[in-house]
Amino acid sequence: MTPTDRDAGTGGGLWRNNPALVQLLGLSPLLAMSRSLATALGLALATLAVLVGASVAVALLRNRTPDAVRIPVVLLLIATFAGCIELLLQAYRYPLYQALGIFVPLIAANGALLASATTSSGQSLARATRSGLWTGLGFAGVLILLGALRELLGQGTLGNQLDLLFGPGAAGWQLQVLPDNYEFPLWVLPPGAFLLTGLVIALKNAIDLRRAAPRPPAPAPVPAPTPGAKRVRVTDVSR
Repeated sequence: MTPTDRDAGTGGGLWRNNPALVQLLGLSPLLAMSRSLATALGLALATLAVLVGASVAVALLRNRTPDAVRIPVVLLLIATFAGCIELLLQAYRYPLYQALGIFVPLIAANGALLASATTSSGQSLARATRSGLWTGLGFAGVLILLGALRELLGQGTLGNQLDLLFGPGAAGWQLQVLPDNYEFPLWVLPPGAFLLTGLVIALKNAIDLRRAAPRPPAPAPVPAPTPGAKRVRVTDVSR
């Protein structure tokens, strides 16, 4: 088992080996669907469901899949789960499906899914579930963070159109953080997505460097005086 595999099984996909910030996989949906919190959250949940389902399925079939056809089987399983999510969105959340557009079926082409699911082919069921969950949460966390930042900086709101995901009852969940007439279109356009993604990657690298920097040694403690000890004056007896 490689260090990457061990990291994925212990939560490395969430931070240390994050697919979006470290491996730089799945950047197309990350940049395109992070224009608002609603679309980012919708695609994040769909990707997480596909990743966990495909990882579990690959792990269950690991002893019955020859090495020669392992990659095609993984692709077929990912496409199957992505198709199921697409049908569920069409049936129950059609406005969200329209907002996500082509990126729902393109989940099957996400490199992060293929990498994690292929790794799961050599893992136990429990470890594969953890691997898919942490990797999915790592990708979803970055997607949601970028969606919230781009909506806030570009429109001054948080949670606009959450009813696409949670139904008509969520129409009043929007928060107007900045003034009503605030607009900064740069952040909802592709250049803003690239800028914020680069800043988030730089912030993660800075945190990792700070954590990896050696700490200065602690000063040696000064021994406390022994109770009852007396100071002895020493004179030069040669004089």
